[in-house]
Amino acid sequence: MASTESSRGTRSRKSAARTTKRTARDKGGARKPKPPFPAQHQPKPGLESQLEPRPKYEAPTYRGSGKLDGRVALITGGDSGIGRAVAVLYAREGADVAIVYLPEEQSDAEETRDAVSGEGTRCLLIPGDVRDPKFCERAVQRVVDEFGQLDILVNNAAFQQHQESIEDITDEQLERTFRTNIFGYFYMARAAIPRLKRGSTIVNTGSITGLQGSKELLDYASTKGAIHAFTKSLAQNLVERKIRVNCISPGPIWTPLNVADKKAAEAAKHGKETPMERPGQPEEVAPAYVFFASNSDSSYITGEILTLLGGETTAA
Repeated sequence: MASTESSRGTRSRKSAARTTKRTARDKGGARKPKPPFPAQHQPKPGLESQLEPRPKYEAPTYRGSGKLDGRVALITGGDSGIGRAVAVLYAREGADVAIVYLPEEQSDAEETRDAVSGEGTRCLLIPGDVRDPKFCERAVQRVVDEFGQLDILVNNAAFQQHQESIEDITDEQLERTFRTNIFGYFYMARAAIPRLKRGSTIVNTGSITGLQGSKELLDYASTKGAIHAFTKSLAQNLVERKIRVNCISPGPIWTPLNVADKKAAEAAKHGKETPMERPGQPEEVAPAYVFFASNSDSSYITGEILTLLGGETTAA
């Protein structure tokens, strides 16, 4: 035990030193990129390495304090965007991390692995598709085989495709959206829960579209509404087992998901409609995932949906 505590203390000191350096480089600046961005479009699923400007995920002013020491997290869609930022902050708080991603996103996943390793913890890469329930079972087993436990599940993988009319939504698109965004969450939770212990947590990624709707994201918004209901229902189901379930419901965030969905001219304006006149950055969202994963912060909170909307004050 003494050697374990010593290694954790060393890791925390190294992480704090790296944070100090990042903070110095940031020079305390709070300015975030605002649209218009360069007009750009990528084929799905999109790569963060090709986005301009690059999404911000390092959270240079965030200092870890050991909130997740000794814990293991599995994050779907962890290669980029919100998932990458969450992986980095979980590592900064002391957790080992496994990320699930599509094989086409390997280069992004490797960058995330390097960022997690730079925080002093381990990162396991698991390529695959959450639409496949057998893969979800294998992914959970790989985490347990590698790290010996699983304490935090973050359901974050998503697919979206704008369409002007319901008539434009094909059966193929409808099935892919639902299988990724809600079936995948269900599959991962079902596989993970037998491995979770008292004090474990599940954090789901919803969306403001699931509360307010979206006229050109009928299928996507429907799945996000389902995620919100799934969160509340699963929280009720697991409360006696002392496993908490919560949901982050963001507005527009600067990630590959949107550039791979929208036309180039529309992607350039992403987030302009918010009161802050910009999209959120992944590093601005990730601390909320730490909050819900940390028993020192949110032990009395389960079944909640937290909206992060860049100044909007009416979520529903």
